[in-house]
Order: sequence, then C-alpha cells, then structure tokens
Amino acid sequence: MGAGIVGLSTAYHLLRADPDATVVVLEREATVAVHQTGHNSGVIHSGIYYEPGSLKARFCKAGERATKDFCREHGIDFAECGKLIVATSAVEDERMGALEQRASVNGIACRRVDRAELLDMEPNVTGTAALHLPGTGIVDYPAIARTLARLVGADRGEVRTGSGVVGIRENASGVTVSTEREDIDCDRLVVCAGLQSDRLAELAGLRVDVQIVPFRGEYFRLPAARAGFVQRLIYPVPDPELPFLGVHLSPTVAGDITVGPNAVLGLARQGYPKFSVNARDVARMAAFPGTWRIAANNVGLGVREIRNSLLKGSYLAECRKYAPALQKSDLLPAVAGIRAQAVRRDGTLIHDFVVAETARMIHVLNSPSPAATAALPIGEHLAGLAVIG
Repeated sequence: MGAGIVGLSTAYHLLRADPDATVVVLEREATVAVHQTGHNSGVIHSGIYYEPGSLKARFCKAGERATKDFCREHGIDFAECGKLIVATSAVEDERMGALEQRASVNGIACRRVDRAELLDMEPNVTGTAALHLPGTGIVDYPAIARTLARLVGADRGEVRTGSGVVGIRENASGVTVSTEREDIDCDRLVVCAGLQSDRLAELAGLRVDVQIVPFRGEYFRLPAARAGFVQRLIYPVPDPELPFLGVHLSPTVAGDITVGPNAVLGLARQGYPKFSVNARDVARMAAFPGTWRIAANNVGLGVREIRNSLLKGSYLAECRKYAPALQKSDLLPAVAGIRAQAVRRDGTLIHDFVVAETARMIHVLNSPSPAATAALPIGEHLAGLAVIG
C-alpha cells in the first residue's frame, strides 16, 4: 500500500524474493510518486549526519550505492556532483569536526578543505572551511519510482492507482483490504503510506504511540541567469540541537538550482500551496499532546522558521551566510514539500525508521530522510520481513 518510492521498492523486491508471489500495489492518487517522493531536493545522500549503527546510517550507505547502480542499469540520469558542508563561524568549524569523525566511523569519503580551496571550488560560496563529500549525488526520484512501477507491472505485479483504502481487516489466514471500489484478499500486507501511515495503522486496528506531524519545506529556485552559480550541493553545518539540516543550495539533474527547504509546521498533510489548511489534519494535531510539546520545546526555532516563511528577506539571510552574492530577486517560487515526521506523545521527534508488525501486516510508521536514497535497501529489508514472516 503506497506507490511512493519505498512502497514500489518493496513490491519490486517482494517479486524478486519470492518467485511464486503476485503483488498488488494500491495508490490513492492518480499517479505514482505524488507526495514525498516527488517533493524533495533529489539528493543521493552519503549518510554523514546519521548516528553510527542506526538503520538510517546503514540503509543510507547501502542506498547510495544501490541507487547509482539502479540508475546505471535502467538508464536513469544521475550525477555525482559532490557536496560541501560549509562552516561560517568558529562554532560551526568545531561542529564540523564532529561530522568529520562521524564520516570516518560510517565509512564515508570525506575531506576538509580550507577557505582558499573552498573559494577555488565554489567562487560564489564563502566560509571558514568545508567538508567535501565527493560521492554525494543528485537524481530524479520520481523517475526511479516510475521505473520501479514499470518493473513491478512487468513481473507478476500490478500498480492500481486511484485506489483509496477505506478498510483493513486482518484474520488468521490473511488480510482483506477494502478500497472505494473493491475488496482485495491477500496473504500479507505491507503499508508504506508516508504522510498517512499513522491513520492507516489505526484503520488496521494497531495501537500506535506515534503520530505524523507534517512539516512544510518551502523551496525557491534560482533564475536562468544564475545557471552554474554552484556546481555542488552546498549545505550549512547543522546545529545538533535542531531537528532539521537547514537551507541548502541544490543543483538538480534538470539543470535548475533549488534553495531550501525551511521547516514550518504544516496545517495540511498534503497541502502544497502556501497557507494550505485541512481542518481534519489541524484537529488531529491539536488533539495530540506531542504537537504542543514540540511547540513548547522549539519556540525560538518555530518563530525563526515562520519568519523565514513569511519574509523572503529573512529566508535570504539564511542563504547569504554562505552565498552572499544572492539577491532577493534571485529567489523564485518553487513547489513546496511536506515531511512526514513521526512524533511521540511526549513531543520526541523520531529520527530513525520505525516499523510495526502483526502476524500478517507490516506498517512503516516512520520513514524519514534519507528514505529516498535508502529506498532500495529499505524495500529489500521489508520484503525479507514479509517473506520470512
């Protein structure tokens, strides 16, 4: 259930793992990769940020290789443009040292460059120093998802779009999934529903202690006159006390350069236009204690992100810390993304992958960034759980 890149990868790997299996993928939308898969920076992450030994670190490292191999095999464009994590102060330079150590533990190619080399590599980027990660890349994740859907459809599988799920009933022999048009009986159900994962788990009768809280990531793009402004991905040094990485510059395989995202509490799980509000989503968040605890614990961050959302000049100031040549006129509107952030009732943001299982079902309750990079090994892992189970 769910035709984003994780769901489609799972279907693809199920067919490879079990030669007798048939697989149906249900997707509420009219096409695949509509939500998180189709609304991100398109980065093939290296895994430098992730806690050693975590599922994120393990899946991301495997996913970087698998994504590039899959693209080569199926003729999907990608580029190893590399990435620079740029320090702009003594505090950030110190934090960069911790990242350097983590890269070493996680087995990631990484080297420090000084101010002069940084300027030579990226004349429009200013900093005291930077970490260069040559293996980080860019790709069109919806193109990967479409290829996975085609492969599933060509091999004992079927992707049924326009199939919103209204009921899930598990018994000793299998699971019955009801859509608005039909009932489908299956031996096993794997739910990769992203922004709706908690709701579908509850629909299936699971008692889950997490809820999805949406965060809007608002992007801009640079005008054609700024083509080549940067050649590599440019990221700030993240603050370890904050949950998100910060605004970055991202070349894309289409030739654009995006700027963003910020992180603003969303008032609609799937409302991409600015100021979108969904009354059902708002009511659910308001009734959840974790939402209020996030707000109380991150007052300063919340105010800053709202200010950046409302005032282009404030957003620009975040970028000019490391790209001072940018002007307000350079920030052109781009489509926003919405991050499905799983949160516990005490306000704890869950940063690793979370899976809940029953005898016949597997529910992915949290699939945070770098889920797109890690989608192929995640799908293989989920397929293994389903087949073994």
